[in-house]
Amino acid sequence: MHTNTVLIIDFGSQVTQLIARRVRETGVYCEIHPFQSADAAFARLKPKAVIFSGGPASVLDEGSPRAPSAVFEAGIPILAICYGQQTMAVQLGGTVEGGHAAEFGRADVDIIAPSALFDGVWDIGGRYPVWMSHGDRVTALPSGFTVKATSENAPFAVATDEARRFYSVMFHPEVVHTPDGGKLLANFVHKVAGLESDWSMSAYRAEMIAKIRAEVGSGRVICGLSGGVDSAVAAVLIHEAIGDQLTCVFVDHGLMRLNEADEVVSLFRGHYNIPLVHVDASDMFIGALEGVADPETKRKTIGRLFIEVFEAEARKIAATGGPVEFLAQGTLYPDVIESVSFSGGPSVTIKSHHNVGGLPERMNMRLVEPLRELFKDEVRALGRELGLPEAFVGRHPFPGPGLAIRLPGGITRDKLEILRKADAVYLDEIRKAGLYDKIWQAFAVLLPVQTVGVMGDYRTYDFVCALRAVTSVDGMTADFFPYDMTFLGRAATRIINEVRGINRVVYDITSKPPGTIEWE
Repeated sequence: MHTNTVLIIDFGSQVTQLIARRVRETGVYCEIHPFQSADAAFARLKPKAVIFSGGPASVLDEGSPRAPSAVFEAGIPILAICYGQQTMAVQLGGTVEGGHAAEFGRADVDIIAPSALFDGVWDIGGRYPVWMSHGDRVTALPSGFTVKATSENAPFAVATDEARRFYSVMFHPEVVHTPDGGKLLANFVHKVAGLESDWSMSAYRAEMIAKIRAEVGSGRVICGLSGGVDSAVAAVLIHEAIGDQLTCVFVDHGLMRLNEADEVVSLFRGHYNIPLVHVDASDMFIGALEGVADPETKRKTIGRLFIEVFEAEARKIAATGGPVEFLAQGTLYPDVIESVSFSGGPSVTIKSHHNVGGLPERMNMRLVEPLRELFKDEVRALGRELGLPEAFVGRHPFPGPGLAIRLPGGITRDKLEILRKADAVYLDEIRKAGLYDKIWQAFAVLLPVQTVGVMGDYRTYDFVCALRAVTSVDGMTADFFPYDMTFLGRAATRIINEVRGINRVVYDITSKPPGTIEWE
């Protein structure tokens, strides 16, 4: 489907996905594949350029990862990052040594010679901030390479063979901590590799609709709606391709935010007129979860019940309208990457709170996964391309287990209602302050703690509500949102006044470092 493709070979870095994000932002399609299967991926994709990621290993260790030799022999541009620089150096005849001073965190590079990588970004003689993360260092360059930039502890911070279009950097251009990193990557894909920006949601929409029609034919598709952006976008795209051959099943587990279940039903039945089965299974879910405190038990219980309810509805649909051959899922590219990730790499595990359970093989359906090439921000862009309401497309991420994991300790209906109301007040204040789109994710948590408080002339013994809000550029790193005290005071006052059962509000200051991909 893609004429211009960049292959990213993953050596296990915790931020490999960010490389792909930056490349996609330039309008160029790319795929990540672990080094173990890179030979096959290279042969299949026939990429126009290759990027080597960083990684946790040392090239000095026996059996450490290497790039396929075919990549070096193909005559296409290569950009090697951190560990990628080191394995490129060793594989092409250079030397890497350990035992030198390491560089972890912010550093400065001094530009000593021109390079196509720097064109219009960095000037000779300039000093620029970057993000380093290495212990070993290259001490002798392969033949044909020259030094373009140095840092205090990386004499070959940038080294290139411009004739062969081989570029290597010791720092990480993909992270936001390297301010000009995105521009350097854009130079590599556009000016070095000469690739055009032909990756757009409009083109993806047309290509995927054609692919769905060819794959499904006259068959029937069932899609499980969660109320989130991913499954909604997948359903609307599939419906545009095959119309009423699609039936959506919305399993309402009673753990959604205030009024969200009604919004999902209204959107799909009213706005899009998509066949929808709404199953109110809240009694079943909440009854099974009542009193359950362990978060992993909550997730597994929700996953098991979801499968049971969905499978029962699928049988009913097949009994009334004929066999259903296909199951649609809102699988995203990060899930695909992690499922085949470099074993031992930090990104190998799909976090359990995102995935409350897969469907059993006995359902015997073929998968339709129209979003499996997309990152989260690209799914939102596709949703806008499809005309989904901005209030729906731009909503903050919400996990499969819903409010169950925002209610530590045992679950009860009363506590769910308290949390649902507090969360609604909090989000309402955020929207009124014009902050909703500046925050990646904000939500309330009802803590399993009760405190003594005084409200007017009365003493109370009620719950503590924690408010959380994080900002993120890429959805993989985060920092707490710096509210001013006026906003926090206003939000806390409304929650205490309007939500019975809460007498104290605290703000959770939490950051997530590079590579952390967990989200509540």
